Amino acid sequence: MLPSQAVEVKKEQVPLLHFPNDPVLLDAAHHEALEQKVRHALALGNNEHSKCRILFKDDHGLKFVDTTVWSFDGEHIVLKASVTVPFRRVIDVQVL
Repeated sequence: MLPSQAVEVKKEQVPLLHFPNDPVLLDAAHHEALEQKVRHALALGNNEHSKCRILFKDDHGLKFVDTTVWSFDGEHIVLKASVTVPFRRVIDVQVL
């Protein structure tokens, strides 16, 4: 479910955002489930070119981007054109 205060950003806008170094506060179970969601989105993106919605928090609040996940290294979710979202700032990932 997408929070009503989340603002949509285009993939091309993500590099212009500022991400604080501190992680969003997630419990261990949520963190583990989130990592599984990212890996699932990655597999679908690579195999079927499916898009997902990434909900994250920058220094101004909640944002989301609808995109394809190209890679994931445990620290960053990599989108097309080498755009990255720090995993520490991700709250949810939903396959569209």
